[in-house]
Amino acid sequence: MTKAPHHWKLYIIEASDSSLYTGITTDIERRFEEHAQGQKGAKYFNGRRPLGVVYHEDGHSRSSASRREAEIKKLSRREKRALIAGQRQPGADHA
Repeated sequence: MTKAPHHWKLYIIEASDSSLYTGITTDIERRFEEHAQGQKGAKYFNGRRPLGVVYHEDGHSRSSASRREAEIKKLSRREKRALIAGQRQPGADHA
């Protein structure tokens, strides 16, 4: 049985210092727990706690998830907050 090619997800986590962390995974719940526990999580969360997933997109291939992650990381904080609030940004392509 082959895996579906579009099982990757993009996510944004709000941290305890109100910053936003963007990443990709195939399992958001597992990845959040890894960030929260600290052993396999991103170094980003050393010194700050992940509070919760505030945004996610499903249906990506690994390649499209990585591209979308790069796009979001280039956004300003204001643009990320608008995305989270559901306000589509001009030029944003939701895969």
